[in-house]
Amino acid sequence: MGYGKRIDTLCSLLEGAETFADVGCDHGYCSEYVLKNKLCEHVILSDVSKGSLEKAERLLAPYIRSGKAISVLGDGFVGVPNTVDEVLIAGMGGHEIVSILSHKRHGFMPKRFVFQPMHDSEKLRRYILENGGYIERDFTFRDVKFYDVIVGGRATSEKQTAPYTDAEYEFGRENLQRMPDGFTERTKKQIRNLEKYLKEPNLQEESKIELLKRKERLQGVLNGEIK
Repeated sequence: MGYGKRIDTLCSLLEGAETFADVGCDHGYCSEYVLKNKLCEHVILSDVSKGSLEKAERLLAPYIRSGKAISVLGDGFVGVPNTVDEVLIAGMGGHEIVSILSHKRHGFMPKRFVFQPMHDSEKLRRYILENGGYIERDFTFRDVKFYDVIVGGRATSEKQTAPYTDAEYEFGRENLQRMPDGFTERTKKQIRNLEKYLKEPNLQEESKIELLKRKERLQGVLNGEIK
């Protein structure tokens, strides 16, 4: 697709539909992708940053002029109807995404979503599954940094998620079942970091015990002992 691995990965997960909302759109590349590939009829570009929104508006100016895209300056789902078919939220913390979904006035669980939290993925997984959502993909990939991506939507009688274990909430179900390269690489890096901290000469005994517990848990994940 040519946008770089992170954006290409996100775009590959978009199915498209009548309406697509790119919340926190920044540059607008994912919206350009769905429009160029005729995956949707209408796009809503949303960002709380005027500067970021203007970048997306410049990129997608022909689509805005033709009525295929509209831009909304606002926080979260402000200006995004809960009838939208697919939502992308990428590059925010999981806590921020939960705040958007749970906003008392504008929040809702999208029909279909692709979320790419920068951190707090466990909190986001728990919110989705405890508040009327389901998860169909949930994995880690690498593009210099490591990124989690969670794909799913509004739960229906046909689309439900079997209950997650505590480990699946923490690490992601697909990661534990399939062990993708990005996930195993990140876990190994986390173990190396823990080993480095454990060598600190002034490490308190209590901290050492906690670090050893964490290392043992991560090693158990790599060994397939933790599900």
